[in-house]
Amino acid sequence: QVQLVESGGGSVQAGGSLTLSCVISGFTYSGNCMAWFRQAPGKGREGVASIWTSGSSSTYYTASVKGRFTISQDNAKNTVYLQMNDLIPEDTAMYYCSTRVQWGCGNWASAGSYPYWGRGTQVTVSS
Repeated sequence: QVQLVESGGGSVQAGGSLTLSCVISGFTYSGNCMAWFRQAPGKGREGVASIWTSGSSSTYYTASVKGRFTISQDNAKNTVYLQMNDLIPEDTAMYYCSTRVQWGCGNWASAGSYPYWGRGTQVTVSS
């Protein structure tokens, strides 16, 4: 059974930092695309960042977080991280970790292409 468990969310003031973690189990953690999505109240699920878990460990980001967020992984721990710096109120959302089997991170921001999801961790940024 595939399980993804997120942690690390919380409440911070604008300009602050948080690091989210996602531990995956029941899944071959190598050669798959891991992604972070977020969903604010009343909005759709938005792709935030993704990483290819093999070889080059290529990373991808949505424009609004480039330069502020960093996705990384620890293969030995089957864990993906999202380091979030310079947080702004617009970053407030539930953050979800996801993965899929298909090769590569092409079209990584398409939520419908991911069959496996965690339950999410809340991030709240106050001004």
